[in-house]
Amino acid sequence: MDVSQYLEIFLDETREHLESLNTQILNLEQNPEDSDTINEIFRAAHSLKGMAGTMGYKRMQNLTHDMENVFTEIRNGAMKVTSPMIDTLFQSLDALEEYTANIQASGDEGTNDNQPIIDMLNEYLKNKGEVPAAAPKEEAKAEEPKKEEAAASGDEAKYKDVAIGETENTVLSAAKAEGKNVYGLTVYVNENCLLKAARAFLVYKAVEEKGEIIVSNPSAQDIEDEKFDFDFSLIVISESKLDDILAAARAVSEIDKVVGGVLEIKAAEAEAVKEEAADSAQQTTAVSKEAAAPQQNAPAKSQSKTGGKPVVNRTVRVDIEKLDVLMNLVSELIIAKNSLVSASVSEGVSGAGFNEQIEYLESVTTNLHESVMKVRMVPIESVVSKFPRMIRDLSKKLNKKMELYMSGEETELDRTVVDEIGDPLMHLLRNSADHGLESAEIRAERGKPEVGSIFLDAYQEGNNVVIEVRDDGNGIDVEAVKRKAIERGIITPEQAENMAEKDAINLLFNAGFSTAKVISDVSGRGVGLDVVKSKIESLSGEVDVQSKYGEGSVWTIRLPLTLAIIQALMVVVGGEKYAISLGSIQTIEDVSPDEIKFVQNEEVITLRGNVIPIIRLDKKLDTESTKGPNENLIVAIAKKGEKLAGLVVDELIGQQEIVIKSLGKYINKSKLISGATILGDGEIALILDANALI
Repeated sequence: MDVSQYLEIFLDETREHLESLNTQILNLEQNPEDSDTINEIFRAAHSLKGMAGTMGYKRMQNLTHDMENVFTEIRNGAMKVTSPMIDTLFQSLDALEEYTANIQASGDEGTNDNQPIIDMLNEYLKNKGEVPAAAPKEEAKAEEPKKEEAAASGDEAKYKDVAIGETENTVLSAAKAEGKNVYGLTVYVNENCLLKAARAFLVYKAVEEKGEIIVSNPSAQDIEDEKFDFDFSLIVISESKLDDILAAARAVSEIDKVVGGVLEIKAAEAEAVKEEAADSAQQTTAVSKEAAAPQQNAPAKSQSKTGGKPVVNRTVRVDIEKLDVLMNLVSELIIAKNSLVSASVSEGVSGAGFNEQIEYLESVTTNLHESVMKVRMVPIESVVSKFPRMIRDLSKKLNKKMELYMSGEETELDRTVVDEIGDPLMHLLRNSADHGLESAEIRAERGKPEVGSIFLDAYQEGNNVVIEVRDDGNGIDVEAVKRKAIERGIITPEQAENMAEKDAINLLFNAGFSTAKVISDVSGRGVGLDVVKSKIESLSGEVDVQSKYGEGSVWTIRLPLTLAIIQALMVVVGGEKYAISLGSIQTIEDVSPDEIKFVQNEEVITLRGNVIPIIRLDKKLDTESTKGPNENLIVAIAKKGEKLAGLVVDELIGQQEIVIKSLGKYINKSKLISGATILGDGEIALILDANALI
C-alpha cells in the first residue's frame, strides 16, 4: 500500500500526540497515582504505535510498543512510577521527536534504533519499575521466547458463550428450520498485534464470505473502537462446513487461534417458526438485518450514525498554503474595493444607490477578511506547551530549583507568526533559567524562596498580542554589562559613564554579546538576545526589557495580530504617499514652529508634560518637504514600548485598510520600509516602520 499520501496527516497527528505525551508525563511526575493521566499516556502511546506500524516506521513502532508495555503494567498496578522512569520516558519522547524530524526531512525515520532506551524500558518491566544494580541481559532474552510461545500456543483458548436475545433467537431458529448451520466462534488475536480492530475486521470479512454474522460480542462498534481485549466471539449462520469457516478466520495474519462448534437450537422453538421459515429469503434476510442491531451486530456494512448522537468532531485540517491563497484573494478583493472607491471620487460617480453598494461591498470585504483571519488564528498553546518540559530539564542540568507558571495559552495569533515565535521565547526562558535565577545559596541570602519562579504570560492588547517572560531572579547587572561592552569595544569608558541604565540594558541585544563567565550548552555563547530581537522585528513586532537588580527582569514581546492586512494612516511626504500602521499612532498634533526646542542638539516638542523627540520624515527619506519653514507642522505621535516620537509629515490623507505586499529579498536594505501596498488608483505606496524610525 502506498502510504506517502498520508504522510502529512501522520506528521500532524504524531506532533499532537508528542505534545500531549510531554504534558501528560510532566503531570504524571507530579501525580504518580493519577489514573486518568496514566490512561491518557497509554492511549497516546498506543495510537502512535499503530500509526507508525501502518506507515512502516518499525523503529518508531518498536519504541512506542515498549512504552505502551510499561504503561500497561502501571495501569494494572503492577508497577509504580519512579523519577528515573520519568527520565527514561522523556528520553523516549526525544527519540520519537528525532524520528519525526527525520521523517519530515526525508520521509525516512533514520537508522538509530535507540536500543539503550528500549533496554532500559525492558529493565523496568522486568524489575517492576525499579532500576536494578546489574541486570544480566541474557536471562531476559531467554525468558522472552517462552512468553511468546505461551501466548501463541492458545492452550487456554476455548469458545466463550454469547448471550442471545429473543430477536436473535428467532432468526437463528428460522435458519435452523431452513436446514442452515448455526456456529459459535471465538477468535483470539495475537497480543503483539498493532491494529487489532483492523485484524478483527479482516476476520469478519473472511467469515462473511462463508456465511452471515448474526451476533458479535463485544459489539461491532466496540471492536471498531478497540474496546476489547484480545478475543471476540461471533454467532454465524452458514451453509458451509465448520472447518471451512474456522480455516477462513485462521488465515488472517496475527490471529493466534480460532475455536468454535455447532450451536444447538431447541426443537420446540424450531417448530414454532417453521411457518415463518417458509416465507421468502428476502423476508428472512430483512429479519436477520434487523437482528443485527447496533448493540450486537456485525461491523459496519451500513450502520446509521443518526438518532440524536452528538457530533464529535467538527474540525478539518487545512494546509496553511491553501489559507495563504485564500488570504491573497481576499487581499485582491480589498484592493479592487479601494479602486472602486477611488474611481468614484476621481470620476465624479455619485448617487445614493452607488454609495450604498460601495458601503455594502466594504462591509462584505471586511467581514470576509475577519473570517479568513479567524481561520488562520491558532492558540499559542501549540508553541508554549513544550516549555514546562524544557524548564524541568534545565532545572536538573543547572542544579537549580525552578517552576514555570504559564497563563494565556489560549491567546490566538496568526499561524505564520506562531510558527516563528518558538525560538525567541525559548531563548528568553533559557536566559531566565541560566542568567536570571540565582543559585540556592544566593537566594537564601536574599531571603527569596528556594524555588525560583519563571512566568510566561500572553494576552491581547488592542491589535497586538503581548507575551511577557518574567523571573524573580538576579535582574541585570548594568555595571557588568557596561564593563563587557567596553571590553568588547562596543562603547568607550566615557560613553559608559554617561549612559542611561535603559540604554546599557539594550546593549544585550548586540550580536554575540554575553555576560556569562562560563560557556555552556545552555547559554553564554552570545547567541540568543540578538536572535530574539531580529526575529521579533522581522514579524513587525518589538521586544523590550525592564529589570531591577536583585529582584528580577521582565522581557516583553509585542506582536501584531496579523501580517497581511492592516489599518493604516496614509500620509504624504515630499509629494509621495506613505502608509504607517495605525497601531503605532497615538495622536496627531498640529505643532507651531515656535514650539520646537532643542535638547542635546536634537529637535523636541513638549506635549502634555512629555518631552518628545521629533523625526522629520523628509530628511529620513531624502526628499524635499512641500511645507514652508514658517508653516505649522503635522506631527503623528508614534509609540514603541514606552518610547514616544513625533513623525513630521507634509499632509494627511486619512485612515485606510491596506494590503501589505513584500518588496522581496532584493529590496531589504532599508529598515525604515517594511513593505508596500497597492492603492485604489493603482499607485504603489511604501509602508514606513515606525518602530525602526524610533
